[in-house]
Amino acid sequence: MEKSSLKALAREQLAAAQASSSGRSAKTVYGGHEHILRQTVIALDTGQRLDDHDNPGEATVYVLSGRVELASGGTTWEGSPGDLLIVPEARHSLHAIEAACVLLTVAKSR
Repeated sequence: MEKSSLKALAREQLAAAQASSSGRSAKTVYGGHEHILRQTVIALDTGQRLDDHDNPGEATVYVLSGRVELASGGTTWEGSPGDLLIVPEARHSLHAIEAACVLLTVAKSR
């Protein structure tokens, strides 16, 4: 059994994002290419985004800190700490309204 502090990891990744020229940082906390389930902490500095990309399977975004906007096909959903956003099964993007950290959970389609 393993234990991770998502709060501590979110702080670390946000600091890394803010120090990075891309304004982004990410760390997988569970899973990987050999697993169906994958959980990744993603940090985005204010105004940064993950441009439109395909959904690799069922996915959720849990907002750990800050505010984000998930957009797909002209529809947007705003998330604040504690919000769980269901990622649509379509191309989508994620934008940091303010410096934010999220937990992305993906169950890849095989």
